[in-house]
Amino acid sequence: MNKMTTTTTKGNGNRYQDPFTLARSIFGFDPFYDVQRVSKTSFSPAFEVKEREDAFVLQADVPGVRESDLDISVNGNVLTVSGSRQSEERKEGETYYLYERNYGSFSRSFTLPDEANLESIEAKLNDGVLSLTIGKKAESKPRKITVGK
Repeated sequence: MNKMTTTTTKGNGNRYQDPFTLARSIFGFDPFYDVQRVSKTSFSPAFEVKEREDAFVLQADVPGVRESDLDISVNGNVLTVSGSRQSEERKEGETYYLYERNYGSFSRSFTLPDEANLESIEAKLNDGVLSLTIGKKAESKPRKITVGK
């Protein structure tokens, strides 16, 4: 983290301290700190949620997460996806010059709509992408009504 301190002395002898330096020292706040570095301190997969005519589909990028390290559960109408990605063992004598990959546990919860069929949830893990397909209840699917004579 780049910490820059600016102190200026005004003509009357009073010292002026940069307000951001004061905020950083008191609160650990730095508005110009690299946001991407802060948010990448632990593993948090990106999710995509979409609705189709027949189902709700959630997809998550979980590269390096084994199927055995995933836990998918439904409690009421809340779907929770939890898991972890383990780091590789660091061996003595190895020198890392760059270490940007993130590891750790994650948990995300999604409140499902009333038309979601909680008995019809399918999960697949393929090429580092977790896909969850949640069917819709039959009564919520659109149907065509014909006009009779």
